Amino acid sequence: MSNETQKILVVDDEFSIRDSLQSWFRKDGYEVRAVESAALALDALRDEPVDVAVVDIKMPGMDGMELQRHIHESSPKTAVIMITAFATVETAVQALKQGAFDYVTKPIDPDELSHLVRRAIEQRRLEEENLHLRETIDELVAVDTIVGGSPAIRRVMELVQHVAPTDVTVLIQGESGTGKELIARAIHANSRRRYLPIVPVNCGAIAENLLESELFGHEKGAFTGADRKRRGKIEMAHGGTLFLDEVGAISPKMQVELLRALETKEFHRVGGTESIKVDFRVICATNEDLEQEVREGRFREDFFYRINVFSIEAPPLRARTSDIPLLANHFLHRYAQQMDKRITEISPEAMKLLMEYDWPGNVRELSNAIERAMVVGRPPAIRAEDFPLRTGRGIGIAGNGAAALEEVERRHIAEVLKRTDWNITQAARVLAIDRVTVYNKIKKYGLRPLSV
Repeated sequence: MSNETQKILVVDDEFSIRDSLQSWFRKDGYEVRAVESAALALDALRDEPVDVAVVDIKMPGMDGMELQRHIHESSPKTAVIMITAFATVETAVQALKQGAFDYVTKPIDPDELSHLVRRAIEQRRLEEENLHLRETIDELVAVDTIVGGSPAIRRVMELVQHVAPTDVTVLIQGESGTGKELIARAIHANSRRRYLPIVPVNCGAIAENLLESELFGHEKGAFTGADRKRRGKIEMAHGGTLFLDEVGAISPKMQVELLRALETKEFHRVGGTESIKVDFRVICATNEDLEQEVREGRFREDFFYRINVFSIEAPPLRARTSDIPLLANHFLHRYAQQMDKRITEISPEAMKLLMEYDWPGNVRELSNAIERAMVVGRPPAIRAEDFPLRTGRGIGIAGNGAAALEEVERRHIAEVLKRTDWNITQAARVLAIDRVTVYNKIKKYGLRPLSV
């Protein structure tokens, strides 16, 4: 950064000091203004902010200590360097406590003062870059807005705000499609860990014999096909958050291993003996009744209590019907932008249909329905006939709730695969699931290239 862009204000009641400092700083390439009193200094700062103020402590009228307080109030980014002929430990401590960058004593050593000014400017530059970096990271880690104003969703957001600043383990429960991962990401994004990753693991989409390696990683030669060392998701989450989705699908054996890792924050890679220490937070999600699973002996009680320190219930869409218009319009604008379509509204008849439908697949089904309607719809509005829905509880495309959800999911996945030319990695990114899940869905629905 060139000195020519940096501005320095010199405040001293002695002409010889002002003149000398002004001359030195101009030779160093700074833009300098020199005044003889605190009152003139405040006027100068009102005219134009400066990067560094070099202020004499002993001056008639308002002294340098009081001027320093005013500068910090009116121009907090300005670094203040105090100068005095009467230096004491008490004076130095008071100046530094009030926020002075540093102080020098008269007679002034030009090299010492030049060095202090460069350090002050560099520190200010680093602070501004750090602020900009944090703002940039905040934008990068920002999650989709949790849309809604219903009492149910407001309660969820209150719980998110309460638990996010802590490191408490959170269990998010709710039906499929209610936005449990979105809630998890909101907790992470509002935590002190937000500048480090949230690492999701879909425990239900990974075969049991692969889940251990997925979570803990493995050493080279640990098993057939382990041709190199691999870090697991727990290790990747160091400093951040580990999100275990579909946690109810984890086997009792794996629950024992995870329980130890959660309690000690220490683990071994598969095939390894080295103890690896990690610092991570855990958020879990499930659409199963884990308490019932515990009672029936299919889920370990000790592991359940370890992950259920703080519980959040994701409400089904039928419990927050007042949010349907907000959500529908949110998805409308998102898909209109993605598809570059000039559909800007949902007709009253179509909105009435959306409000009357039972949404067994919850918010995910609504999102899929809006996306499909955008594909077949014509500007300027989505119409009721663009939705393959029939009103009535549990009635949908295929006559019942579960079949309706599966059909919507099949069509949605097929459409995404078609749009991405069957690029599985791209499709997984669009669908916000992993590649293994995409392959499983393709197999489940018998999808083929060019299928619809």
